[in-house]
Amino acid sequence: MCRNIRTLHNYEPAATSAEVNAAALQYVRKIAGTTKPSQANQEAFERAVHEIAHVTQHLLDDLVTNAPPKNREEEAAKARARAERSGRYSAA
Repeated sequence: MCRNIRTLHNYEPAATSAEVNAAALQYVRKIAGTTKPSQANQEAFERAVHEIAHVTQHLLDDLVTNAPPKNREEEAAKARARAERSGRYSAA
């Protein structure tokens, strides 16, 4: 899985359409093996991003959980702390 694709389910507030589209774009880039498709592949690339984002939004809307929603700021702080411990992040 792409490192840049983040979990979108069970957050408060819910994932935005921009976050869903960003995840779809990262997925398509990974599958296609390119960050910028050629002109010949541009339409197929954009269609795939659109369709994957659409299906992803349906999935997020349909998922059910009994767990309380996670707080975005708290989860981001935890991720920063993990990155600092591993040496991948420095708060400059």
